[in-house]
Amino acid sequence: MSWLYYLKQIYSLDTLDARFVPKEASNEVKIDPAQPTPEELKTKQDAGKFSSLPEAQKSRWREPEFFVHYLIFAICVPLMFYTPYEVSQASDPRYQKFEPLLSPGWILGRKVDNSDAQYASFRDNIPYMAILLILHPLLRKLYDSFWRSSTYTQVKKGPGDDRGLTQGLSASAAADARMEQRIAFDSYFTLIFIAALYGVSALKILFIVYLNYKIAKDLPKSYVPAATWVFNVGLLFVNELSHGYPFERIAALVSSSPSLGAGKEQAALVNWGRWLDSYGGLIPRWEVLFKITTLRLISFNFDYYWSLDSRTSNHLEKKQLDPSSLSERDRVSIPAKPTDYTFRNYFAYTLYSPLYIAGPVLTFNDYVSQLRYPLPSITSRRILFYGLRFLLTVLSMELILHFIYAVAISKADPDWSTYTPFQLSMLAYFNLHIIWLKLLIPWRFFRLWALCDGIDPPENMVRCMSDNYSALGFWRSWHRSLNRWIVRYIFIPLGGSRSAAGQTRGRCEHPVWVKVRAGMNFVAVFTFVALWHDIQLRLLAWGWLIVLFILPEVVATQLFPRRKFKDQPDLYRWLCGIGAVGNIMMMMAANLVGFAVGLDGLKGLVQGIAGSWSGVVFLMGACGALFTGAQVMFEVREEEKRHGINMKC
Repeated sequence: MSWLYYLKQIYSLDTLDARFVPKEASNEVKIDPAQPTPEELKTKQDAGKFSSLPEAQKSRWREPEFFVHYLIFAICVPLMFYTPYEVSQASDPRYQKFEPLLSPGWILGRKVDNSDAQYASFRDNIPYMAILLILHPLLRKLYDSFWRSSTYTQVKKGPGDDRGLTQGLSASAAADARMEQRIAFDSYFTLIFIAALYGVSALKILFIVYLNYKIAKDLPKSYVPAATWVFNVGLLFVNELSHGYPFERIAALVSSSPSLGAGKEQAALVNWGRWLDSYGGLIPRWEVLFKITTLRLISFNFDYYWSLDSRTSNHLEKKQLDPSSLSERDRVSIPAKPTDYTFRNYFAYTLYSPLYIAGPVLTFNDYVSQLRYPLPSITSRRILFYGLRFLLTVLSMELILHFIYAVAISKADPDWSTYTPFQLSMLAYFNLHIIWLKLLIPWRFFRLWALCDGIDPPENMVRCMSDNYSALGFWRSWHRSLNRWIVRYIFIPLGGSRSAAGQTRGRCEHPVWVKVRAGMNFVAVFTFVALWHDIQLRLLAWGWLIVLFILPEVVATQLFPRRKFKDQPDLYRWLCGIGAVGNIMMMMAANLVGFAVGLDGLKGLVQGIAGSWSGVVFLMGACGALFTGAQVMFEVREEEKRHGINMKC
């Protein structure tokens, strides 16, 4: 097979996340005498015989309109790369201003823009994390080999599996044994892992985790939801404002008590606290990475709380489901066994090493289900291709940081008036792309680690940043695991956004009130998301801007439903393209405010672009180019639908 075939496999949706791919289109085909052979399935797949979705439209890739779009792409894309590269050259008169922010590089003698502190901390530690990625799964295999776990944890998969049941265990008992084996290793490794990361501050984390568990288990049931939210949202504020509770400050507070007296005893206690702080591990500021853990704390408490309402019924028997082949929806929504909500399982879940630092977020129910029954999506071939895709993503980031110094330019307090409108827009665009990549790379690294360890969490970034035209779709594809967590634990409990939310206690609410309440739910969601990221005004502005920019899309969808244009699909597509241009502009503005230049920086960029007639002319041309991009995005999604895939983003 050619290298092009393997490249296509590396960048296939099946490699990215098998959750999106119809089962019959999966690369991993199991032989069943009653089903077509793998060769027959491949022939059908190559011939495009897999059923398309009913709403899929005919292909437009070869229509004359799209050849115009191809021409615009051929002209614009090279210019988009060359323009920020040109202003990043040492010959540029402004180079001396941002040159101190650059570091020695390794590609063609160029310097590298390693000025983003968040990504620099990850980039500089990639070799050490790579060792950890290899070492952790190997230690688990050694642990399992020592206890000979393969003799009693093999689960019979189906009629074609001739392994049988080992040690006289049933399939259910073998699955339970497998979970116990994994939980034991996870618990031991987690203690070592967080002790190495945080030193004595690991005791603070264990105390917080214990308090949250007691809220779920010991409080009256009706108090658990409110207490969980108050405790965990309060943690976000207190952890930030107290800077992680340094032992020196705690000692100073205790020593100020009149009962302790004054003098040498107080000084000794403060010095002892300072000494403890000196053993802060590899990452002394533990509170920075603890935010992702609060999501798991909330997940456990609510999964346990909701399980109390369904302990009288067996969901698997009721739905006649095979526990070894549950869908993702069922793994998340079906409660674990009552005996699974123990402190040891909770501890192993909340501090699970591969996903502890940055996620992706996995619910407790899903975690327990995967411990019992490994997913068929976890195969050596898929993990290999996913790892190669990760490495290519890192290489892409390295090329950008070596040739386009967008971050350093924006951090050097530039005079935006010295840049042309096109240069300004491309610097802003690549700032956003670097933000996307600096989040994508750590998320994929930790997901790769989890896959190597036998756990398949959701993929966080399922589309390229430049392949988004919808504010709602962008939110679904950007940090997807957080989005799904928000939907399950905040948005749906608040009432969601559908008209069905208007049904309250048997009475129907007015449609206007339903829409208003849905809008309030959006505000609540994005306020939480902004505060969860960081307690800063610019992130609150980002969250509220997202809500503000979602409203035009929601209103336009109501005013121009697809059904009204069923006889004029091209007109509908062009109208959607015009709306997409506005959406893209607003999404770029919101994310520049939240994660790049802030409100003042955005103001300077806008003034530089639209402050002259040449800027206005450029802006009109940019809107035309974005319209072309939107048409290609529409057709990419139609192509997915023609293959039976609807990613809803």
